Formats: sequence, structure tokens, C-alpha cells
Amino acid sequence: MATPSVTELSLLKALWKQQPLSSRQLHACVEEELGWSFSSTRKTVERMLEKGMLSQRSLQGVLVYEAHVDKVATLAAFANDFGRRVMEIDSPLPVTMFTGSKLVDPQELLELEQMLHDWPPETKE
Repeated sequence: MATPSVTELSLLKALWKQQPLSSRQLHACVEEELGWSFSSTRKTVERMLEKGMLSQRSLQGVLVYEAHVDKVATLAAFANDFGRRVMEIDSPLPVTMFTGSKLVDPQELLELEQMLHDWPPETKE
């Protein structure tokens, strides 16, 4: 599965906090942050569906979306990329950088710590 772009990550974060959401609800969550039109949100949702990042279903006659990518693994990949590519850190990143995050709960923080410690993840052959 492809790594989400920064704008795709914004949509995923909204869904990780509360899902399922309709495209209108999703747009309302990211509109201020991204500053774009509803049609841009809709187009991004369509691309994310094609990439397998989201799932879609009908709920009371309204199409709703759910994140289809693992939150902790996605955050670990972004953190690792930032640490290595931007900060040029070759050792495991400290999980303390996520303390106070509104996006992860204590259990997810433990999972994230383990993923960052074990980076890169094992690939299935």
C-alpha cells in the first residue's frame, strides 16, 4: 500500500479520530486545515479509495468512509522518514516525541515505541 501524502494524512487523521464519516463530514473536519473546496476533498477521497487507503459503504443511504490503513504503522513510517531524511538520525527515534499527542492512546504509544525501535519493519516474503 502506498504511503499517504500529507493531505491524505490529514483525511486519515480525521477518520482515525471518528469514523465512519461522509465526504461532507470529512470535508468539514479538514476544511480549515487544508483550505480547499469540497470537490478537492471528494477527489482526494476517490484517489484514496483507488489506492486502498479507505473503505466505503452505505449507511442509512449515505456513503461513508473508514480508514483502511493502520494508524500506528502509518505514524511510525512518517516519524521514521522525518528522523532519517530530515533530521539525519540513524538510531531509533524516542517515543517521547509523541507524548501529549491527541492522536494516539497509551496502548498505541507502546506499539509505536516498539515499531520505531524495530525499524525497518520486517517484510513478508
